[in-house]
Amino acid sequence: MTSMSDLLDGIVGQCQSLTLLLISAVLHRQASSFIYLAKQNSLQVLLRDPRGCEGLMGLVEEQVRVCQWEVEAMDAVRRGAELAVEECQHQFHSPWWNCSTLQGLQVFGKVAIQGTWESAFIHAIAAAGIAFAVTRACSRGELEKCGCDRKVGGVSPEGFQWSGCSDNLFYGITFSQAFVDNPERSRGVSSSRALMNLHNNEAGRKALLAHMKVECKRHGVSDSCEVRTCWKVMPPFHKVGNILKEKFEGATEVYPKRVGSCKLLVPKSSRFKPYTAHDLVYLLASPDFCDRDPLHGVFGTSGRQCNRTSAAMDGCDLLCCGRGFRTAQAEVVECCSCEFRWCCAVKCKQCRHFVEVHRCR
Repeated sequence: MTSMSDLLDGIVGQCQSLTLLLISAVLHRQASSFIYLAKQNSLQVLLRDPRGCEGLMGLVEEQVRVCQWEVEAMDAVRRGAELAVEECQHQFHSPWWNCSTLQGLQVFGKVAIQGTWESAFIHAIAAAGIAFAVTRACSRGELEKCGCDRKVGGVSPEGFQWSGCSDNLFYGITFSQAFVDNPERSRGVSSSRALMNLHNNEAGRKALLAHMKVECKRHGVSDSCEVRTCWKVMPPFHKVGNILKEKFEGATEVYPKRVGSCKLLVPKSSRFKPYTAHDLVYLLASPDFCDRDPLHGVFGTSGRQCNRTSAAMDGCDLLCCGRGFRTAQAEVVECCSCEFRWCCAVKCKQCRHFVEVHRCR
């Protein structure tokens, strides 16, 4: 006969197992929460502790291992996460969804994990941000395990000499794949969301790789000599953001389909063009961003500043979703009556005036 004690022990054991399963599910579901590193300004202090990687908030088990393998790169990872957040907010400053952030581990809220258009962009810009920042750290000599890309050498077909410090984007991309992709790969290829995220991660990195540019320096007294040394550099990150915003606007809705032993993402409609490795894909339609919906991590547009005279997305008609807007007076302080003083300063007065500010109801 089973005693009450044994019965309780069994219940406790089942509860513990269930708790571990739930924790594991949450960690895998929130693989993009490493973006929380963007908010950890004291990262270098934390990593001085031998067990510092394990104490970093926002990392799952696979990312902790990458951190331990190359702890010196983690400050670059933090900068990459910051770049991703800033660029996302720059690209989406006026639409209904403005890439707003939360205080919790999921920086972008549930929007980042729902398989929508917005989630596609977040994954692409984050993967690109990590690759960009780590590559830049390599070129600056901040990391022991990498430096400039010395494989770029010899003479080009155009006749210039490859030299200088080419950005080692191969290293940055490889690091991004290990750090950003591994949590998704651990979910297995049977997960449609993982397939989507992995595709968009790679599309973000390809936006960097496909737009590397050549910089050159001419040799000669007049700079007219035909002898040039050249090197490859990454595009500005704003350009990467512009490219991915265009990909976002042309993203393809897909669904999972079993093809033999493989699971693939195929366009949901035959009218859609086949997507390429450079394009973004999404599984689910976006939520309605007009009204506040905490369940889906949506803040709504109430209180957002709008432009009364604009017919674009930042205009009060569109941004306020037909709810109307309120107008108030706001004081603005600007520099004015600036004068140059020899030598070498500019002296300005502070002018105050009032402007109308319109906010959505």
